[in-house]
Amino acid sequence: MKIRIQHALVVLPTSIEQVSILIEDEKIAAIDPARQTMADTVIDATGLYLLPGVIDDQVHFREPGLTHKEDLASASSACAKGGVTTYLEMPNTRPATTTQARLDAKLALAEKKSLVNYGFYIGATPDNLADLRTATRTPGIKIFIGSSTGDLLVDDQNALELIFSETTLPITAHCEDETTVQDNLRRLQTARTTRGLEVADHSQIRDHQAAIVATRRALDLARRHQHRFHLLHLSTGAEIELLADPKGLLTSEICLHHLLLNREDYPRLGTRLQTNPAAKSPADNRLLWQGLLNNKVQVIATDHAPHTLAEKSLPYPQSPSGMPNVENALALMLNAVHQGQCSLQQVVHWMCDAPARVWDIVDKGRIAVGYDADLVLVDLQLEQVVRDEDQLTRCGWSAWDGTKLTGWPVRTWVMGREVFRNGQLDLQTRGKPALFDHARGGYWATE
Repeated sequence: MKIRIQHALVVLPTSIEQVSILIEDEKIAAIDPARQTMADTVIDATGLYLLPGVIDDQVHFREPGLTHKEDLASASSACAKGGVTTYLEMPNTRPATTTQARLDAKLALAEKKSLVNYGFYIGATPDNLADLRTATRTPGIKIFIGSSTGDLLVDDQNALELIFSETTLPITAHCEDETTVQDNLRRLQTARTTRGLEVADHSQIRDHQAAIVATRRALDLARRHQHRFHLLHLSTGAEIELLADPKGLLTSEICLHHLLLNREDYPRLGTRLQTNPAAKSPADNRLLWQGLLNNKVQVIATDHAPHTLAEKSLPYPQSPSGMPNVENALALMLNAVHQGQCSLQQVVHWMCDAPARVWDIVDKGRIAVGYDADLVLVDLQLEQVVRDEDQLTRCGWSAWDGTKLTGWPVRTWVMGREVFRNGQLDLQTRGKPALFDHARGGYWATE
């Protein structure tokens, strides 16, 4: 099966050009092939831009164990609609993904249910070092250095030293210092005896210091043990200043809600804004943007973490932390391009190319000959309003409900098969497991 996409403005690794792209089966077979090259299907993409598919390296899709919030079918449908063609899912499901057997079970589920490509981290516990040493078919190890579910909290220094010194997979971590969080909580509970805690207090409980202390700790471990490390969901400008990395071991990311929202949005959004790490200040928004634009931070991710509206509507602190983001992430960044905050090429780097390089994902993240045909056509002029009732994610809501965005994905291909087109999904399409080549050397490797 050959597909020719023509007349689009194509975002290539070093330029944007109006060229044709030839897809053959699962791969990009040619860029600007000869006009006489035959194709089974020809697509006229005049006025549209062709991007590599988005790679979201941090999602929580809730299967197994919490599928009333989300499962792999609903989440991957939201991905396809949003232009996300590959996701890497976190281990804090029920049961947690802490052994090779549980990792393999997730891969088997995704093979049956996922519309887009997939990968799954293995989670660290205080006592699963043997599993972490031998794990395969995974992008890396996830550590929760801060509050988490079940047995995934790893706060003991000896356990952390062993994980960093005796494993070889890349490590990523949620960095919030548990001692600081609990101290802040006790202080506010004492001060709020009259009215009780409110959701805006979440940003005081999970404050700048909680993030900075844990980030310093994780970076120290990575540097001392010369271990590749990726810092998840930076939420403070101060953390960016800690990332100096002359040896090329460290990478980091920012999530949409920390980049575009802040604690001044609590009166408008209430518990919809409640996330871990918590929202910070408008000044932090500006510093996070600077970190991306100055190439100090490599990746934009979503931390898609759905809960039902009934759960989110519980009074704080009974309300859970997390928000769904995969469905609107690319549109939010295309809107930022429309507003002049960044370029389209920068968005493609942060959301497509850089995640592939950070996690050593083979043949993804770029439009280049021989790469997988994971592609997204976007209309930079299309205006649409985000609405709860339009969301494909099972939880059925968005923190951006009612927000008009300019720039939306309109067609998505996964491994050469069109999975989304103008509001319609091909529910028969199935993605494939992402392939990881950890011998490549990661983001900083010379290509």
